[in-house]
Amino acid sequence: MLRFHKEGKASITLVGLVAIGIIAASWLLLPSSLFWLQIVLTVVAIDLIIFILQFFRNPVRKIAKLDNNVIYAPADGKIVVIEETTEDEFLHEKCIQVSIFMSPLNVHVNRNPISGLIKYSKYHPGKFLMAWNPKASTENERTTIAYELPNGQRLVMRQIAGFLARRIVNYLKAGDQVKQGEDMGFIKLGSRVDLFLPLGTEINVNIDDMVEGNLSVIGHLK
Repeated sequence: MLRFHKEGKASITLVGLVAIGIIAASWLLLPSSLFWLQIVLTVVAIDLIIFILQFFRNPVRKIAKLDNNVIYAPADGKIVVIEETTEDEFLHEKCIQVSIFMSPLNVHVNRNPISGLIKYSKYHPGKFLMAWNPKASTENERTTIAYELPNGQRLVMRQIAGFLARRIVNYLKAGDQVKQGEDMGFIKLGSRVDLFLPLGTEINVNIDDMVEGNLSVIGHLK
């Protein structure tokens, strides 16, 4: 079933009205001798509507099974980073970073990769470097969220704005109990999501793999 995310309500309405205005003006105000221009403007207006609808689409994605040993993809996109690093904002320890680059054509809904308690949630203003730039994780506008599982394991998810993205939406706050697979936020236009997972996590993706939120398995906790 095709759905549209609530974050797109205003944008879809605005673009729809503009597109209708362009189409109406082209056919009512332009002379018939400019039929070719009427066609071009109509096509452009329809393309605008199609783009905004596909950007804010929110497909129903049910995870196969609730399982806190399984880390589901929190976003749609391409795997661009898999490496051991140190997460310095909350975990302050070595972990495995897995990053997903979201192009403007991807679904931009973000979902909880795991169930648990939100221990930390903080927004950081910043730059708008290209999302694939390694410095984007620490210098771009971003939101950091830390999940704690019932067994005490912790992982961090970071929403990162890209060159085009100008708004990060995060619904979570410290103290919330969240369910695996539920919507936790949205990032407008090109962007990136980083996961910081415990060392020893079995990673089930490779660089350049395409993943889908709630459907693709990023890894298994040990």
